[in-house]
Amino acid sequence: MRTSKTTKNAYLEKLTEKIKMNSVDVGKDLDGSTPPSVFIGRWSYPKVYAGPMMVPQLGDTYIMDSPEQWIANNKSQEDIITYRMNLVRGKQLIDIKDLENPFVEKLQDISLASKSIDSEATFGSKPVGASFNEEITPHGPSAIIEKFDIDAVRWDKQLEKSFYDTDLKAREAVMNLHNKDVPFSAMQKAFSVGAFGLKKNRRLVPTRWSITACDSTIADNLLKEVRHYDIMDSYRVYEFSSLKNYYAIILTPTEWQYEWFEAFIKILGKEEMIFSDYETNTDKTEYSCVGGCYYTAKMAVLDKLAKLKLQSGVIILREAYSGYVPLGVFNVRENIKYAMNGDYKEFESLKEALVYCGTKLQLPISKYVKQSNLLKELLHSKQTTLDSFFKKSPDLQQ
Repeated sequence: MRTSKTTKNAYLEKLTEKIKMNSVDVGKDLDGSTPPSVFIGRWSYPKVYAGPMMVPQLGDTYIMDSPEQWIANNKSQEDIITYRMNLVRGKQLIDIKDLENPFVEKLQDISLASKSIDSEATFGSKPVGASFNEEITPHGPSAIIEKFDIDAVRWDKQLEKSFYDTDLKAREAVMNLHNKDVPFSAMQKAFSVGAFGLKKNRRLVPTRWSITACDSTIADNLLKEVRHYDIMDSYRVYEFSSLKNYYAIILTPTEWQYEWFEAFIKILGKEEMIFSDYETNTDKTEYSCVGGCYYTAKMAVLDKLAKLKLQSGVIILREAYSGYVPLGVFNVRENIKYAMNGDYKEFESLKEALVYCGTKLQLPISKYVKQSNLLKELLHSKQTTLDSFFKKSPDLQQ
């Protein structure tokens, strides 16, 4: 179980240190394509290492940086890692406000592109290394880029419209694009290269921050809408499994409240780590202690509630199992989207919903309840003490 001495970041650092992946071997000159893909680092902010990510092959490489297509096309964890380890990151140190820099203009071209772009690069040294992180999708070797050229680019029409509207606030641009079903990864990349917002406010945004900014912008807007809807009249459980993860999403017949749990089970050894965070029906002001997955899960569920025109509480239980590799928050977003678009099971009580989830989870429900805030409250609010609850429900303790 999680203790105050073990943070999620510390655990994932230990996990990613153990992962050894072979990234693509390239020299100082690279002739290939960009899926399209860019990466903006966060170290040394407000100067950042920004640049394209390229693949040493020509033609259509779009799927290599299109997370929305991976689960839909039944791509395995190994497939995704292979895609990502073939992406070579070029970088230059650039001030976040230097958007008229010709190199940055090429990055904007890439981020607004509707398809892969053939490109050429010369690096200052042979690209080396690889990057693994729970927040952002992995990539292969990197190096300072000295020369970079791309073929003519055709922009996505919706992204282009937002780029040229310099009187439109960034959050409004993000919501417009979301409502027009522009893929999240496409709008996030454009957001990161300063393609949206009032002209005076545009700047480069580190990739990691831009993902959470887009997720939280969409979630906050959807929550304002969902709070006006009638409350759901039963308990529902949505679920989905892929990429060494299982997700159970419990919707409760209450006003909006949200608790997120994620368990990492026997990935490094015999550990069973649970991390969690929650919010009541007030706006959360501090950054979540569990990172970007909290916001992306919230956004995916609220998107479904807005379409249903219903309000509910939300409890999400995620388990990651042996063989799991951190692939970025897309893993959470896309899994939950698939869960919410699938069939659900309906229950008359929270107890029944939890008993059902207990048949699918590896950890007993009692461990989640012990760490919870909202789940405990929901159980108590039904005039059920935890002791009597578990006494009457031995199947939750197995």
